[in-house]
Amino acid sequence: MDYRGSVKPFVHFNAKQDADILRKAMKGIGTDEDMVLKILTTRSNEQRQAIKAAYKKAHGKDLVKDLKSELGGKLEELIVALMSPPRVYDTDLLHNSLKGAGTDDKILIEILASRTPEQLKEIIKIYKKEHGSKLEKDIMGDTSGHYQRMFVILLQAEREQGVDESRVEKDAKELFAAGEKKKGGTDEEKFVNILGNRSIEHLMEVFEAYKKIAGCDIEESIRGEFTGNLEALLLAVVKCVRSVPGYFAYSLRESMRRAGTDDESLIRIMISRSEEDMLDIRAHYKKMYGESLHRTIQDDTDGDYGKALLYLCGGDD
Repeated sequence: MDYRGSVKPFVHFNAKQDADILRKAMKGIGTDEDMVLKILTTRSNEQRQAIKAAYKKAHGKDLVKDLKSELGGKLEELIVALMSPPRVYDTDLLHNSLKGAGTDDKILIEILASRTPEQLKEIIKIYKKEHGSKLEKDIMGDTSGHYQRMFVILLQAEREQGVDESRVEKDAKELFAAGEKKKGGTDEEKFVNILGNRSIEHLMEVFEAYKKIAGCDIEESIRGEFTGNLEALLLAVVKCVRSVPGYFAYSLRESMRRAGTDDESLIRIMISRSEEDMLDIRAHYKKMYGESLHRTIQDDTDGDYGKALLYLCGGDD
């Protein structure tokens, strides 16, 4: 499989050299932000970990602590997040969105709907190790009803395999009967079970069959039948079944095209997809919105923060 990230391992990589350049950029009066972001946004995460170790060894200091004390605002948030290994980053996001008053449902939905089964299993392991409690238990403590049930199913990371041709039509009809056709409320359980358990390939066929029966896309039915967090979660699951890069193209658009940019979401997505599928996200974005992601970021952000995001985006389509 060809590599679909926009940030690739830097070819002539030298951890010690990068560590020295970063130290020099941060020492003395004022910080050379440009140099800091140029290095850290053009190295892979693995290389950043090596720089962190080399920095400690050569200068006896913690690179992340130094970055925090030298940078500020959104640039600091972005650069510090870049220094976390990907699944540790996911785990910290989940933990922060669950602790304290109120839950950040947006983050829970985004991560649990979009990560691969292998990634989810790793997240669960790291969560237990780092935070001393079970992710499932913490999510159950913060959610309820069918919304909670859908998360629990997704956390099992055990979708069925392959397409069961004999069940495609049946699933589509059951979804239709559970929603659009049902008088007096929706059968949420049906949606949760089918969307949570069937394989991606199977669901793609179910969505086709559904459209023929209902005369509309399943997303439209979900919007009509559900509200609030459960609606948001089911829509995210459906979008990710259709295309994970398509889902993130949509989420990036949402983060920038409102009054006031949702920088938290923008930073989170650009970082977590930069070594996964940013090239595909860019292609989807261009196709869906008729302009390049690069251009939208350029119009919506500024300064070193904007520049760092553009580095993560890679080229302009």
